[in-house]
Amino acid sequence: MIQIVGIALVTTFLALIVKEQKPNFAFLLVVFVGCAIFLFLIDQIYLIIRMIEKIAINANINMIYVETILKIIGIAYIAEFASHITKDAGQGAIAAKVELAGKILILAMAIPILTVLIETVINMIPKG
Repeated sequence: MIQIVGIALVTTFLALIVKEQKPNFAFLLVVFVGCAIFLFLIDQIYLIIRMIEKIAINANINMIYVETILKIIGIAYIAEFASHITKDAGQGAIAAKVELAGKILILAMAIPILTVLIETVINMIPKG
């Protein structure tokens, strides 16, 4: 974490200095470092996904649901990342559309899980 914070602070100071003369270059620097930080975290993301999958297998949970939830989480992070980049570029309207698209995709992917959850609750209610 210290490395990430260090890189982020150095980039922030460089971007502030460069922004005076070359704002486009400063923006590209920030985007590049943001992507580099994300790539730096790929190994950790992979380990987290593997741990969640092992827990799901041990708990005898259907992997389709786990995969769907992981995809939903991925969509949320990617939409947020893209939204922040577009906000940094001064495109707040596009950022809002990216956030909306992420929310709609998450809702669409969650419907099968919600359906199963509702059916399970209905089946638990005593009949008669």
